[in-house]
Formats: sequence, structure tokens, C-alpha cells
Amino acid sequence: MQCPLMIQEVSGFETGPYTKNVNKTLIFKFKEEIMRYITAIIIGVAFVVGLFILGRAYKSRSTAMETIKVTGSAEKNFISDLIVWKGFFSRKSMDLKSAYAQLKQDENVIRNYLSGKGIKDTNVVFSSVNIIKEYNYKTDQNGRSLGQEFSGYNLTQNVRIESSDVDKIDKISREATELIEQGIEFTSSAPLFYYTKLTDIKMDLLAKASADGKQRAEIIAKNAGSSLGKLKNASLGVFQITGENTDEDYSYGGTFNTSSRNKTGSITIRMEFAVD
Repeated sequence: MQCPLMIQEVSGFETGPYTKNVNKTLIFKFKEEIMRYITAIIIGVAFVVGLFILGRAYKSRSTAMETIKVTGSAEKNFISDLIVWKGFFSRKSMDLKSAYAQLKQDENVIRNYLSGKGIKDTNVVFSSVNIIKEYNYKTDQNGRSLGQEFSGYNLTQNVRIESSDVDKIDKISREATELIEQGIEFTSSAPLFYYTKLTDIKMDLLAKASADGKQRAEIIAKNAGSSLGKLKNASLGVFQITGENTDEDYSYGGTFNTSSRNKTGSITIRMEFAVD
């Protein structure tokens, strides 16, 4: 008779309000322990990652300190061996045939003039004739348009002289006013100067710029108490051609001077050496 009573009392004890409070406390403490454990894991992982990043940065810095970066340069003066001289002449007339006939007469006079100066026909090229119809635009006293009136045909022809005889063509280009004295409306531009062996210049400058860069790196390494190692990387700069003894600016894409007969070629090369 007492056993069922004892069971009832035990059952009542497990489901009482005090037991529920104890269970809640235990659950709260359990969650708190889990959060501490997770926090510890996060801190540990962050610490390891931080050490890894710091190690990589130190390694990169150490590697950077084990190299020497320099820029070698070289330049060379040379004289143009090819000249190009251009000009044009024109005739104007109300009659197209008349203008064309006059232009052809001018072409023959120019051919004979150049031939008399010792220029071969193979060095002279005449372009086709360019024909333009010209008009005069009329307005009244108030500025209102009254239409246009045909004023004649304007015919133009270009001539191009290319030669390796730079001295001769350069001299003739300054004497071209003699054609004007013969009644020809001849207009010419300043001659252009070129060099036909630029590849040789480039290769020579490249060799000198490389030697210059290596010498600079050796001086740096020696003063630092180290010795120069192998070449790790090299990149070629832009090839520049400027007029000799001029103040021309270099450009990012490279300067190519054609107005000066005497020129200066220059090049740079960026080099990175290991340090032993």
C-alpha cells in the first residue's frame, strides 16, 4: 500500500516547478558553454589566418629586398639618308580645257626644272589632277543670300620627290622660288628626313642600354655589400627619335622626328636582377 504512494510522490517531485527552473538553468549554462567554445574557435582561426597573411607579407618583402631594379638607357646620333620633298601647283580658268592645258604646261616646266637640277625622273612622281568647281556666294545689303555664281575651275596637281641624295634635294627645296619667277604657282612644304637603317640603330642601342642597366645594378649591389645575380626580368621601353640638340619632348608612344636632318635615337630598358 505504501509503494504506489512513493511512486506518486517521486512523480510529483519530477514535474514540480522547482525541477523546471533547474532544467532551464542547465540549458542556459549549456548554451553559454557552446557559445564560448564557438568564440574560442573563431578567435583561433582568425589568429592562424593572421599569422599566414603576416608570413606571406614578410616573405614578399624579403623577396623584394633580394632584387635590384634599374633602368638602362642609350642614345646615338645619326644623319638622315633619305629625303622626301612635296609641293603642288594649280591653275584656274572658266574653261576646263584651258585650265588643264595650262596645268600640263606647268608640269612640263617643273619636270625640266628638276631634270636641269640633276634629279632623275625615277625620283619624281606627279599625282593625278584634282578638279574643283568654285562658286561665289552673293548676298544683298541685308546679308540675305542671293544664290551662287560659278567662278571657274581650280585644277591642282601634287609632285613628290624622293631621293637618297639628301644634300641636293635639300638645296633645291630652298631654291624652288625660281619656279614662281617663271609664272608657276608652285607651293612646297619643308622636306622630310628619314633614315633607312633604323633596325641597325635599334639593335645597337638595345645592346648599349642593356650594358648600361647591368653596370648600374652592379654598382648598387657592390655598394650594398652584395654581388649581382642573374637577370630575372626585362622590359623594353619606347624607341624615340628626336632632332639632334633640340628640346623635343618624348611621348608615351614614341617620337619620330622627320623635320631634322641630324637626329638622335634613344631607348630605355627596365631590368630586374637577383642579389646573391
